Amino acid sequence: MAKSKTVASAGYKLSDQSLKFLKNYINTPSPVGFESGGQKVWLDYVKPLVDTTFVDPYGTAVGVINPKADFKVVIEAHADEISWFVNYITPEGLIYLKRNGGVDHQIAPGQRVFIHGKKGAVKAVFGWPAIHTRLHNPEAKDPQPKVENLFLDTGARSKKETEDLGIHVGAVVTYQDGFDELAGGYYIARAFDNRIGGFMIAEVARMLKENKKQLPFGLYVVNAVQEEIGLRGAEMIARRIKPNVAIITDVTHDTHTPMISKIIEGDVACGKGPSPAYGPAVHNKLLKLVEDVAEKSNIPLQMRTVSRSTGTDTDSFAYANDGCPSVLISIPLRYMHTTVEMLHKSDIEQTIQLMYETLLTLTPKTNLSYL
Repeated sequence: MAKSKTVASAGYKLSDQSLKFLKNYINTPSPVGFESGGQKVWLDYVKPLVDTTFVDPYGTAVGVINPKADFKVVIEAHADEISWFVNYITPEGLIYLKRNGGVDHQIAPGQRVFIHGKKGAVKAVFGWPAIHTRLHNPEAKDPQPKVENLFLDTGARSKKETEDLGIHVGAVVTYQDGFDELAGGYYIARAFDNRIGGFMIAEVARMLKENKKQLPFGLYVVNAVQEEIGLRGAEMIARRIKPNVAIITDVTHDTHTPMISKIIEGDVACGKGPSPAYGPAVHNKLLKLVEDVAEKSNIPLQMRTVSRSTGTDTDSFAYANDGCPSVLISIPLRYMHTTVEMLHKSDIEQTIQLMYETLLTLTPKTNLSYL
């Protein structure tokens, strides 16, 4: 395994055209169960890079290279982002919510959102009592954000006014925050978990096209839905494609911030390379192949472990059908499930390069048998 370092390997470099796509894709809402907006952006970008595309009944989007090949390899990410559902509208027009995925209620107060109703997106805010009102009542306990006490304010002052905006029970709510750049090569956005994965697999397809590489297998570039509520999109598409090998990409925790224990979460940092994992669902021989490719390509890796499951779509592919050798290549991320998820440009470039080089190394004859 290559030693950890911060210098990007030679190979893929993020272009202005690709960055434009990334910004547009990240900024397009794609909440769990309502991913079609983001999927359209992704498909428009991928279609010129592949031989054919298809979409399954729940919206998982797939680009295929060599669709007639018997041996099938998947590179996969998930498209959905955590969000909220409108659950109850008060007579005064305020809106109470339910989670749609593992959205963090503690970051909600003061945030701006879009409510995606029948008449299009409606702007709203998470209201919260002013600090003055809390401090001036010493007998009362300082309220903490909970799902049951968080509410949205659109400016409407009755249930009818709210409904006239097109808002209804079941309307989905996403945060407004979008893509931005910080110092030192860092990007921030909501929903890097895991639209950065969708971006990276699209860029792998672009590299194959531009470099005129001919693969000895069918490549299925899969952008799956509904990962955040139980890996459901991957479960469906794995049964449909029946792949022989799957390479999954998702985000993992940068453990170099306060309040995270390296003893529990491992030693992973943004800017120091992709982070593959050891675990029962991860195929050991396929992982060794990825490690060997990284060493030959001078791509640093940050190895980590998972316990019973990876918590990613890797689990759905590994245990689908008759079993599918699967590997997880994650990208380090700070502040997961917030509106300021943060990752490093060099990790994006190196993860794309690693997947690309791995595909060029794989063949239908690669021995992945344990015995």
